[in-house]
Amino acid sequence: MNRIDLEGRRAVITGGARGIGLATAERMLESGASVVLWDVDGAAIEAALASLAEKGLTGREHGDGEHGGSEHGERASGTVVELTDEASVDAAAKEALAAGAIDILVNNAGITGGNGKTWELEPSIWRKTLEVNLVGPYLTARALVPSMIAAGYGRIVNVASIAGKEGNPNASHYSASKAGLIGLTKSLGKELAGAGVLVNCITPAAARTAIFDQMSQEHIDYMLSKIPLARFVEPAEVAAMIVWLASEDCSFSTGAAFDISGGRAVY
Repeated sequence: MNRIDLEGRRAVITGGARGIGLATAERMLESGASVVLWDVDGAAIEAALASLAEKGLTGREHGDGEHGGSEHGERASGTVVELTDEASVDAAAKEALAAGAIDILVNNAGITGGNGKTWELEPSIWRKTLEVNLVGPYLTARALVPSMIAAGYGRIVNVASIAGKEGNPNASHYSASKAGLIGLTKSLGKELAGAGVLVNCITPAAARTAIFDQMSQEHIDYMLSKIPLARFVEPAEVAAMIVWLASEDCSFSTGAAFDISGGRAVY
């Protein structure tokens, strides 16, 4: 495994208590960063932190603070956040920034909203899916980008989906929300291009995580049938791409969508 240098960096990871978010936290800790897990589920946060501690990844920071990292304190923490609520996001951002600069934002939290024909889906499900998957990343960026601009450095990685590129039948709400997140990435990347803050997104194929519980087996089978590599992506594989995009090694890419779909999309 290649080790990306994130020594002394601090990252906020939304949906960080499970799946791709937790895999990203683990990879970032292994790379020298400290992480703040934002999740709506407090019990899941505690379980995630316990898991990271068991792996010996949450010891005290040993950086010199050069990149905004603290010399003291646990390298992993968590905050319960309702990402669709402006006040909740602002409060979590204030708490995170009180402990030091946030160099990295990973917008990973998302829901599928279940499956169904567009005309059969409830408007409330459509709205909730857009609120979590698209408005949430806007609110987190709104809360943390100003401090990145002030520091002259930042990395934002949005976890979109292959569905945002191609559109999945029986998942128009999810596909639309992820297409919107790709668009947000492109706009924000251009807005911040001169500020030292790079913004990119990834468009993974499905990973077998708890989000599968929100899908029908028919839809899961459909997604697998579209992947030339004939398997689902592993959270650790997605995390590896996220961590590179969150590092200084990613220095000349912004506003871009990086594919990790097992060959389903080649653009």
